[in-house]
Amino acid sequence: MTWRMPPETAPHDRIWMAFPREGEVMGDSSAAREATYAAWTAVAHAILPFEPVTMVVDPSERERARRLLSADIDVVEAPLDDFWMRDIGPTFVVDDETGELGGVDWVFNAWGDQGGAFARDALIAEFVLEQAGATRVPSLLVNEGGAIHVDGEGTVMVTETVQLDPGRNRYATKERVEAELTRTLGVTQTLWLQRGLTRDYEPLGTRGHVDMIATFASPGVVLVHEQPAESHPDHAVMREVRAVLSQAVDAQGRSLELIDLPAPAQLTNDEGFVDWNYVNHLTVNSGVIACGYDDPVADARARELLGAAYPGREVVTVDAREILARGGGIHCITQQQPSAPAR
Repeated sequence: MTWRMPPETAPHDRIWMAFPREGEVMGDSSAAREATYAAWTAVAHAILPFEPVTMVVDPSERERARRLLSADIDVVEAPLDDFWMRDIGPTFVVDDETGELGGVDWVFNAWGDQGGAFARDALIAEFVLEQAGATRVPSLLVNEGGAIHVDGEGTVMVTETVQLDPGRNRYATKERVEAELTRTLGVTQTLWLQRGLTRDYEPLGTRGHVDMIATFASPGVVLVHEQPAESHPDHAVMREVRAVLSQAVDAQGRSLELIDLPAPAQLTNDEGFVDWNYVNHLTVNSGVIACGYDDPVADARARELLGAAYPGREVVTVDAREILARGGGIHCITQQQPSAPAR
């Protein structure tokens, strides 16, 4: 069996999400909890006009999910600890020769064993694969879906601080990680970026997920987070990332075209420097679901840039501030199930 991860721009059968449940991520006030439910629900409803959505719901949230979610959203129940489907769910792959749909079941240990419960989340990938009727591709690599981006033609982007994190893969080397990514995703070229955004290294951060800093719009074309403000620490981070990408060559021997996605104007909130970005978007069938930050100028500019990068797709902005406040973005709470290739 030869597995390949299709690019996110390939046709999907559906998007998988997980419904929020009571816990630390929700915040310590009723207003924060309601805002979390509303944010996840808004993303699901924004996706629905483009393709089906399946929501995994913890049994404790059954009634709330029924009340808030459209009846057109498929609901399946399974015990959850958290609700970041990109990371706890499987990474779907396909076999181009047989037309078989598979999914990589990475080891999940809560972003480098940072504490808290995750035993139930560690079983969600297998549950989703059973629901999807997909073949389970087991892996011993501790990894999350937000830590990888592929172009569908043999190239994957990762960060050193995730893949070589002692809390994840204590004895890993670049060569071992690359070999496992080749086996599971069908890639032949790994682009190693040094690190992710500054806020991602605070407690309960992912320690550098690539889906907050860069993504493939198409083979050979990379959308890159830009933080223009020199006072923001991510200005220096992204200069380093951009320097690596500007010298990189993909699996097909191409140099990369880099398209900057400038950050919104707000630099800080009550917690410090924000990690607001437009890279963390989701491509859906004929559409793009983009993060919004109540910044009319920056949000509109991002829609224009994303529309040009993904021609023929409608760009829809969803306010993502509550999602970012919980530790991720729209891409982080979703996982695409690609259409299996025709035999």
